[in-house]
Amino acid sequence: MGSFNTSLGGGFILVGFSDWPQLEIIFFIYILIFYSLTLFGNTTIIALSRMDPQLHTPMYFFLSHLSFLDLCFTTSTVPQLLINLHGLDRTISYGGCVAQLLISLALGSTESLLLVVMAFDRYAAVCRPLHYMTIMHPLLCQALAVVSWVGGLVNSLIQTSLMMTMPLCGHRLNHFFCEMPVFLKLACEDTEGTEAKMFVARVVIVAIPAVLILGSYAQIARAVLRVKSTAGRRKAIGTCGSHLLVVSLFYGSATYTYLQPKDSYSESKGKFVALFYTIITPMFNPLIYTLRNKDVKGALWKVLGRGTATG
Repeated sequence: MGSFNTSLGGGFILVGFSDWPQLEIIFFIYILIFYSLTLFGNTTIIALSRMDPQLHTPMYFFLSHLSFLDLCFTTSTVPQLLINLHGLDRTISYGGCVAQLLISLALGSTESLLLVVMAFDRYAAVCRPLHYMTIMHPLLCQALAVVSWVGGLVNSLIQTSLMMTMPLCGHRLNHFFCEMPVFLKLACEDTEGTEAKMFVARVVIVAIPAVLILGSYAQIARAVLRVKSTAGRRKAIGTCGSHLLVVSLFYGSATYTYLQPKDSYSESKGKFVALFYTIITPMFNPLIYTLRNKDVKGALWKVLGRGTATG
């Protein structure tokens, strides 16, 4: 028996997808491609948000933060996964595992809070259009971004600290990175009190933001239904559609992973769900915003020297 604060020798063994050796080379190729697209797409969004004056708005300010979060989150897990799939090394040190757990939790928690902020921004844009720029003042936008980052870090520190007090049986992690539900499965003593505290923290960072976002979009839907012109209604839906799609992707996977009881959590299924929110979602976010947003497409055409998009 051991824990994070007692050495068990070589650290943890990340099983990854070694149970399906015939799929590892296929996973390696596709994940490397997806990771490259994620780096390119999110870096492009950040660059465009800074280079084009038309994108110097609250929406794109928060979008650039989301892209930076996705860059960091996927980079905190995917390189380790690629090494694992290549069969070079399936171990991770205790310090590396704690760091990966802390960083991934902090970034995921920050994204959860940032999506609430983005929902508020869309609410102000649709429901209070005449006062939008007054409400979403640059100082407020910066403060909301800071609160999201600090809140995510605090939540991660709390949960990681609680995790480090739990006794663990073994050092074999049936996952491709150090993730909280996997460690809960390794707990070898009655840890109901600790798990209850951690569950409360997960509810605060996942369930409550999801409810706030649903409330914001309920108000947005009411406002859209009052719009008489078809063009105005389409424009209102267009400003929120991309964000709502991102929210659905994020909270769908987060709910499955973090808001189900430990006993019902499947490590095999959990690995594939984790692939979705560590690789697929960060790759799709830039595509969702680019393909559905004329401003971003217009800025991209400008940078490429092909003129301003008009349609």
